Amino acid sequence: MNPNSINVPLDQPCPTSDCRVSIIIKALNEEKRIEETIESALRAVAGVGGEVVLADSCSSDRTVELAQQYPIRIVQFRHAQERCCGAGPQLGYQHSQGEFVYILDGDMQMVEGFLEKALDFMAEHPDVAGVGGRVVENNHESLEYLARAERIALHQLPGNVDRLDGGGLYRRSAVVAAGYLSDRNLHSYEEFDLAVRLRSLGWRLWRLPADAANHFGHDAPPYQLLVRRWRTRYICGLGELVRAAAGQSRLNLVLKGLRELRLYLAVLAWWAVLISVPFWPLAVSGRIALFLCLCAAPVLLMMWRKRSLNKALYAVVSWCFHAAGLIRGLFCRQRPAHEAILSRVLKEPNELTAQLARHAGQ
Repeated sequence: MNPNSINVPLDQPCPTSDCRVSIIIKALNEEKRIEETIESALRAVAGVGGEVVLADSCSSDRTVELAQQYPIRIVQFRHAQERCCGAGPQLGYQHSQGEFVYILDGDMQMVEGFLEKALDFMAEHPDVAGVGGRVVENNHESLEYLARAERIALHQLPGNVDRLDGGGLYRRSAVVAAGYLSDRNLHSYEEFDLAVRLRSLGWRLWRLPADAANHFGHDAPPYQLLVRRWRTRYICGLGELVRAAAGQSRLNLVLKGLRELRLYLAVLAWWAVLISVPFWPLAVSGRIALFLCLCAAPVLLMMWRKRSLNKALYAVVSWCFHAAGLIRGLFCRQRPAHEAILSRVLKEPNELTAQLARHAGQ
């Protein structure tokens, strides 16, 4: 960590006329791919004018060390307990200056030429707040990422969309109107939350028929990943999203856009039926048989649909984790989403240039 880091609580960022695009990279322990991610972002902004901001969630590996060799701004949470999927982009946004903002995960790589296409489209369509492209999944082994690819397939279709899963280019003026880029309370669903806030104000979102980024993901075993997501509260995001929208005009957009919410409510109803079986007026053997049949029913249904026992079991276990996370998220304490996140600046982009100049003069 840079010993000269300074603590900076920021309010609304101030865009500058010479910074067109800010690419915000949100990262936590991404040393394996962070160099390729940063280099792809630098190449992307080189053609349009802009900056790269690394929002680090207090990584414990070499992520920051490796990033410091590049001419980018590196910022970090002052308190590690702040980190979550919603707080990371907002942290980077607080320290960004671009007229447009692109959100990139630390395990993604930008595709050259996409920003030019997105900027041209937004110049022609001033009512569009955000533009995305295809996110190409490169992890074809993990059950989690295979399931993820299936879930977001419908949202990857080009045209007018209700969200920009996987990142997108946003107009800063639209984000300012929506209050903030990303809700610091959300442990997931932060992109959907931004989408409904923008759409509730009359803005549109668009996905272009072009590759925007390559996504590599992590190689953790799928069940281990579910446990990790429970521990980090990632799995609470849906409940947190519903709680944040409760009483707001956007609640209807949230409920209409979340098909999985109906699925997890059905899982909770399934649990309620299972719990009630011991009290049914049947013989003990009948209650046991009924209980086992009800337990097996969703697994057998998914086996028929996916033609795989492993995929079927994982789907049902994943449903159960997410249904429990929904309940947990509904009761999570939330802070004001517009409140500035306390942070520290570890490096400014001009520091590397100054270091090179000093070295050249020696």
